[in-house]
Amino acid sequence: MSESNAIVSQIGDLASAGEKMIERLRRKAFLPESRKGLNVRFGIAEAAQLLGCSTNRIRMAEDDGRLPPPPAGENGRRLGYSVQELLNMRDVLGASPARAPMDVPAIIAVQNFKGGVGKSTVTTHLAHYFAVQGYRVLVVDCDSQATTTTLFGFNPHFNIAREETLYPYLSIDPTQTDLLYAVKPTPWPNVDLIPSNLELFDVEYELAASGSDGQSVLAARFRKLKQGLADLARNYDVVILDPPPALGTISLAVMQAANALLVPLAATTPDFCSTVQFLSMMDQVIAQLIAAGIDVDYSFVRLICSKFDGNDPSHAMVRSIMEQTFGPALLPVPILESAEISHAALRMMTVYELEKAIGTPKTHKRCKANLDEALGQIEQLVRTGWGRIAPAREEDVLHAA
Repeated sequence: MSESNAIVSQIGDLASAGEKMIERLRRKAFLPESRKGLNVRFGIAEAAQLLGCSTNRIRMAEDDGRLPPPPAGENGRRLGYSVQELLNMRDVLGASPARAPMDVPAIIAVQNFKGGVGKSTVTTHLAHYFAVQGYRVLVVDCDSQATTTTLFGFNPHFNIAREETLYPYLSIDPTQTDLLYAVKPTPWPNVDLIPSNLELFDVEYELAASGSDGQSVLAARFRKLKQGLADLARNYDVVILDPPPALGTISLAVMQAANALLVPLAATTPDFCSTVQFLSMMDQVIAQLIAAGIDVDYSFVRLICSKFDGNDPSHAMVRSIMEQTFGPALLPVPILESAEISHAALRMMTVYELEKAIGTPKTHKRCKANLDEALGQIEQLVRTGWGRIAPAREEDVLHAA
């Protein structure tokens, strides 16, 4: 073997070594059946806050048998409510935020062509935020790098076959006529996932090589993904799409299938400049799609500043530039840079899955409060699209009276 070939072969060795290490990390982070467990629980005060009612109302429902009390630990103390128990409480107490049958499900694409902006981190945290709030959520990983799939507890190399991704539906020779085949349950009872892996990228190759009728093939795939997601979305309140960070066929199909667009960007000059280029490119592409008779319609387009360090003067300066440039399209509350998010990611989790703080309790509480406020802005946009604002809390109504 020549020296150059030997060097090139190292790439495969590095990939193989990396895949084995990911599998080791997965086995440490996940349960033996290769699925993460969800052990997070909520105390009665937090449950009442999430349901928008008083703790007395929950206790009364437990006393009269409408709700089972949460399990007790060895010391006799209540362990708190699981996510599944919270969902049951919402049904019993009429506190579900689910859309009305006539409301259009929110199909949100989380997109930026610039890597490193926290796209997959925003996607997974947004999914889990909506789950905690009681919505039915579907996450669709459209990126062959499959970071979102990994964060949901699946190893894309070992656990996911090409036939379990979007590939059988979008390929030149499709073997599936709808997307139900690809939907996988996650440890969250109200969150499902369509996973991805590296082989999904084959769709890009196939469509690029589709020959003289390439444009009509692309248009057909765009319409097909939109229709497939619209059919699937009937079972959900919110669908979150994580497209590849590049202007390829799948990205374009996702942009056309979505009915809302969320653009995360970090507070650095390169990220700002890259995002401006992304928006300019999107404007041109959408114009071309519309000219080709392909509909693109968003209920909202918003930018959210991710990984924001309030103690870094350069971040404050760039955020000020963002505010001047984008105005109300930039969500007012940024996602703060936090060690708690980094620590959770190391365990292939989100902050919402942590049973207890990894760092200090103060850091964890501050991080979770910020995520709730930042991601709650997107919930408000969804509910506004349904013609509703967030329901008033029972205690707030009583105090107002």
